[in-house]
Amino acid sequence: MINITLPDNTVRQYPDGVTGLDIAKSISEGLARNVLSVAVNKEIWDATRPITKDAHVKLLTWNDQEGKATMWHSSAHLMAEAIESLYPGAKFGIGPNIENGFYYDIDFGAQNISSDDFPKIENKILEFAREKQRFIRKEVTKEDALKYFTQKGNEYKIELIQDLEDGQITFYESGHFTDLCRGPHLPDTSPIKAVKLLSIAGAYWRGDEKRKQLTRVYGITFPKQKELDDFLVFLEEAKKRDHRKLGKELELFAFSSKVGLGLPLWLPRGAQLREQLEMFLKKVQKKAGYQQVICPHIGNVELYKTSGHFQKYGESSFRPISTPIEGEEFFLKPMNCPHHCEIYKTKPRSYRDLPLRLAEFGTVYRYEQSGELHGLTRVRGFTQDDAHIFCTPEQVKDEFKGVMDIVMLIFKALDFKNFTVQISLRDPDNKEKYIGSDDNWEKAENAIMEVARERNLTTIVELGEAAFYGPKMDFMVKDALGRQWQLGTIQVDYNLPERFDLEYTGTDNQRHRPVMIHRAPFGSMERFVAVLLEHTAGNLPLWLAPDQAIILPISDKYQDYGKKVLNLLNNSEIRTLFDDRTEKAGKKIRDAEMMKIPFMLIVGEREEKEGTVSVRRHGKGDLGPQKIDDFIRLVHQEIQNELGGIM
Repeated sequence: MINITLPDNTVRQYPDGVTGLDIAKSISEGLARNVLSVAVNKEIWDATRPITKDAHVKLLTWNDQEGKATMWHSSAHLMAEAIESLYPGAKFGIGPNIENGFYYDIDFGAQNISSDDFPKIENKILEFAREKQRFIRKEVTKEDALKYFTQKGNEYKIELIQDLEDGQITFYESGHFTDLCRGPHLPDTSPIKAVKLLSIAGAYWRGDEKRKQLTRVYGITFPKQKELDDFLVFLEEAKKRDHRKLGKELELFAFSSKVGLGLPLWLPRGAQLREQLEMFLKKVQKKAGYQQVICPHIGNVELYKTSGHFQKYGESSFRPISTPIEGEEFFLKPMNCPHHCEIYKTKPRSYRDLPLRLAEFGTVYRYEQSGELHGLTRVRGFTQDDAHIFCTPEQVKDEFKGVMDIVMLIFKALDFKNFTVQISLRDPDNKEKYIGSDDNWEKAENAIMEVARERNLTTIVELGEAAFYGPKMDFMVKDALGRQWQLGTIQVDYNLPERFDLEYTGTDNQRHRPVMIHRAPFGSMERFVAVLLEHTAGNLPLWLAPDQAIILPISDKYQDYGKKVLNLLNNSEIRTLFDDRTEKAGKKIRDAEMMKIPFMLIVGEREEKEGTVSVRRHGKGDLGPQKIDDFIRLVHQEIQNELGGIM
């Protein structure tokens, strides 16, 4: 007999070899029908896999993210089986589950496939699902695995197998399909009741642009048709909110192949939006005692070798830049922190100088694969709202709390109410990924955990997600559609001060090592703007809107009065446009609505005579005539309400 500990800490005894499905049946038949997989000592297994030792066990259903992941991974296999039956000779690369659904990378050879083929593939998937095909796990030797896929002529699986060792290779069989896979999978295909293939794209094999481009087919499945219907409604709303679409419509940013992939061009309205965000944070930081610095966009390779970024980020950075001087090389800056360490070293520091808070909106560069680029959320050049706090060990917790306060101010100003806190620690079983001593890591991790406890934060702890130089706290925000984004990060670092030999003179007149706190409340300006656009559907808060008002004369006769109003508003720090086109008022109003400008001010004979403006609010319609001074007060009061007295 073995002891099985359930999530409520009750312990039950079962025979050696019991499965998660057996455990579920011993609790209730209803639970057994809903079990998709099982967590055994936090490792996700098939619900039908025998458990042979004492273990902590959690039964996973559709309500668990791991349960969904299992179903979508199994659905990828089912889609592959359907495609193999419809397109004989198709070769399969990898087919993982993703955040919403799954994909499979496929070499169709000379055969063509398009979204027009999706309905027949979906029907075949549902046909196989109704057969209740079992997923059978088999351990195979490397020799047998290579032999099987050599016979099938699948060079992609052969390449994957060659990277594996004997004893770690498993196949999964379902219906007429066999795949190289670690699992886990469903007990059988019966939970898959609704399916939708979503899109088709090109994807280079193993993300290498020099390798063959495969066809990536995306899909999603659900246990109920209604859930699929609801998801498709969500998808349509997400398309409307796509920041790439909104960025073009609102004339915020653009991309140019001549400039380069993943290098955004900020247009005047987008630059204004960024400037408002920067000004907001600079004011907050100034009150909190930060000092602004500016660093170059490149640095000598030796700088990044000292920091460790060359070793850790070398493969995802742009190639070094050689100069006419032999052996001299520069790097496009992948991080701001090494530069800030050098600023710290420009003069001797005393404990009286600490904490030293250096802030910079610093642009950095990473060479992302072209297939991974996505609008503003994944780019090759981006600006971090970066700051580094150099402090004594005794000051770490208070400084950390101060950064958290800034993050909370930002979330309040932008109405991000739904968020969780993730603490990312070092993977204790894979320490070679990180720099620094165990002692430094223990001190840094303990500091973050203590602050979380003192602030009574509900946290999620993730092992292996720390930065290579230190643990971190990430703020995971849910947007208006319930999607989760990582916005804002705070990291405690005992290692870079050591690598850069940073010192300060303590109260004992001895040399001591400062602690470094890395923080970026926005994360990056690009990603933050993308999330904000999708969260608000482009209807930005009034304080942040690039243009807060637009004046619309109903004819040329009232342009002089309109320009008088324009000057009054601009002098009152209300960002205002003037539409002097010879278009009808209705056309001007529609265009302003499309640009999501908060206030439209129509001026004509009555308004000029009475010294008023006729006010329309974006999305709300006519607010009636108002005196200009009253309108100015209205705008300033709304901004004050949005910011809640923060500024």
